[in-house]
Amino acid sequence: MRSSAPRDGGGDQAAVRGGHDRRVDPEPQLDPGSETLPPPLAEWFAGRGWHPRRHQLDMLREGRVSRHALLVAATGAGKTLAGFLPTLADLIEAPTHGLHTLYVSPLKALAVDIQRNLVTPIDEMGLEIRVETRTGDTPSDRKARQRVRPPQILLTTPESLSLLLSYSDSATMFAGLKTIVVDEVHAFATGKRGDLLSLCMARLQRIAPAMRRVALSATVADADGYRAWLAPDGDIDAVGLVIGEPGADPDIAILLPEDRVPWSGHSGRYAAAQVMAEIETHNTSIVFCNTRSLAELIFQDLWKVNEMGLPIGVHHGSLALEARRKVEAAMASGRLRALVATASLDLGVDWGNVDCVIQMGAPKGSSRLLQRIGRANHRLDEASEAILVPGNRFEYLEARAALDAVEAGELDPDIFRPGALDVLAQHVMACACAAPFRASDLLDEIRSALPYSALSDDVFERVLGFIRDGGYSLRAYDRFKRLVEEADGTWRVSHPRFVQQHRLNAGIIVEATMLTVRFRNGRSLGKVEEGFASSLSNGDTFFFAGLSLEVESIDTEDVIVRATKREARIPTYGGSRMPLSTNLADRVRRFLASPQEWHRFPDDVREWLEIQARRAALPQPGQLLVETFPREGRHYMVAYSFEGWNAHQSLGMLVTKRMEAQGLRPLGFVANDYAIATYSLDPVTDPASLFSADILEHEFVDWVERSHLLKRAFREVAVIGGLVERQHPGKRKSGKQVTFSTDLIYDVLRKYEPGHLLLQAAWADARARMTDVGRLANLLDRAAGTMLHVDLPRVTPLAVPVLTLIGREKVATGGGAAEDALLIEAEALAAEAMRLD
Repeated sequence: MRSSAPRDGGGDQAAVRGGHDRRVDPEPQLDPGSETLPPPLAEWFAGRGWHPRRHQLDMLREGRVSRHALLVAATGAGKTLAGFLPTLADLIEAPTHGLHTLYVSPLKALAVDIQRNLVTPIDEMGLEIRVETRTGDTPSDRKARQRVRPPQILLTTPESLSLLLSYSDSATMFAGLKTIVVDEVHAFATGKRGDLLSLCMARLQRIAPAMRRVALSATVADADGYRAWLAPDGDIDAVGLVIGEPGADPDIAILLPEDRVPWSGHSGRYAAAQVMAEIETHNTSIVFCNTRSLAELIFQDLWKVNEMGLPIGVHHGSLALEARRKVEAAMASGRLRALVATASLDLGVDWGNVDCVIQMGAPKGSSRLLQRIGRANHRLDEASEAILVPGNRFEYLEARAALDAVEAGELDPDIFRPGALDVLAQHVMACACAAPFRASDLLDEIRSALPYSALSDDVFERVLGFIRDGGYSLRAYDRFKRLVEEADGTWRVSHPRFVQQHRLNAGIIVEATMLTVRFRNGRSLGKVEEGFASSLSNGDTFFFAGLSLEVESIDTEDVIVRATKREARIPTYGGSRMPLSTNLADRVRRFLASPQEWHRFPDDVREWLEIQARRAALPQPGQLLVETFPREGRHYMVAYSFEGWNAHQSLGMLVTKRMEAQGLRPLGFVANDYAIATYSLDPVTDPASLFSADILEHEFVDWVERSHLLKRAFREVAVIGGLVERQHPGKRKSGKQVTFSTDLIYDVLRKYEPGHLLLQAAWADARARMTDVGRLANLLDRAAGTMLHVDLPRVTPLAVPVLTLIGREKVATGGGAAEDALLIEAEALAAEAMRLD
């Protein structure tokens, strides 16, 4: 058995504290018996030698006074039981055969897991309570039966709930609903799925005015924000806040390599043997990776060094449902020693035999780290053990920042924003499918959902107009005329086929497609993610399949290219990546500016920062450090902006276009979470002119419109908004067919109706989700006043991690030889940067 890798003691304790400040809300006057368990529940607890926890009784108390509640409690604290305790007590004391409680989960797998864990105590107590799931995987005959004879407890997802509300009998089905429980609320409340659920809760509240709302989470930074989101009409005071008992402090360590922290990389793959040694010494481990492709690579790396032949598996969203279920069953029964996973297992699945969580690469956020740590032990009174494996030196600082953030109880901010218009259009159509409505009544109902509380009459009229006829550019076509307004002012669906069309196509998640890279003669070179392809314009160059390629055109499923001798300007290796949180970015910045903290770091990391300080400069918090230097016939500019990979990718596109306009002959750029580096034939002497805020008014708009970013965003909002169908009865459209349809409509609207509702929604997506323009704007706003430009004769230590990304995409086709060559090049670059002469 291999010895465990050395861990970072770093001058401070490896174990850190996570949790929340305790908070006491004003409490209503209560009946002394409001916290008393009914005898079957009390006997069930006693039979196991258990006592209800304080927060579980607090949730029971909130339920008995019919108050909405948000429970924030650590993983393993019995959150789910706390959420259901009022329901079980009520059904024991006042049995009913109708639907009593809805449980809404962000994941189908979580709903299945909760059913298993909830049915066991119900059966052991001998209660006549039916618990069923309803998701996209539920057989159609069971779905039909559930509408006629629903269970007392129904476990579902936001999308399935929305579909239920589209039926004419939904008012009857939900008339007696007492409670809705929203689990893992942090996972989707601030996104489009949260918008949909908020609208669904508003509709349910109209159908069942006494319905109580409950939300559960382990990682909430802004409790008041979630209380407002949960409450009818955003009334925070209507929602009680229950804080769970603090659990045992997690035991978190940073795994260090046996020689030194790498200069480059972001995966931690170098530590495969050390990670396997950790797996060998634990009962069951989950190895988390930040991307699906990395999960596959790490799984292969571990298998190669699995000398004991231990059973290990892999789990991510791209696997077939049957494969995921098989792996989940193997984990639940304790048959696997390790599982390599992505965010598909971040949430709530309860495997009590997991005793170690390993994070490959930096966690990117303290909330995500805490969520993943909670997968170990899943018990409140036992410390969760976690090991972080940083990919490079910046990632070491990020890992250390994450540990400090957890110790300080600092979670990543929750950003609430106005509700999306494409989601609103889908919901309005669902309401129309259920029954005709009056616009004023529906608007009042919609405004009771916090994301849409500021919805104006004018915008709502535009939404209705869009569903009525598609907008004035499309109203000549009957296929877009889904609603009609009657003479008495009521709105109804114009034809029954649109009801069927809605139910076949409703949903918020739009699958990303892959585009084939090929020459005009038909020869295929492979596939790239649509997200990358959509950022390209004709004439752009990128490296792929060992070749420098120039884009000739992009259509619905192909990127048509030709080989070129021009430098490949745009890297391809990025893929889908989690953004670095602003909290961790700020902590890393503070590390750089605080030499008194450096004694906590390994010797090689400390030396890296010391030589950077002697040779150039280290940025102060809030300062934008820009370095320029020549190397091997090229001129480099490195900006240390710490705004995350997504914002940096967007900025790289914009800055190189501006460099080209200034005649600097840019050759390309690379980016990571911490910095952006451009390289050109001519030197940058005035970086301030490249980072001026007006780049968002000119180059940004031009780039988004000329590239396929806006088309990609439009495709998603058109599908969600119901303008284009993904499915017809008996068949499903291919990604190519959907894209072809939306591209045609996009071109018509851009030409004849540029102010169309869905183009507005597409721009909102392109700004926020695809380009992270908010962080970009913050960077550019401060650039002019805080920029420190240092011109140097050669590369600096701080620049090495980002510069080693140049040529990285060649590894995909070059194999081990290419990897070795890049490692040699990185060492040479580092040696040059660390020289003090």
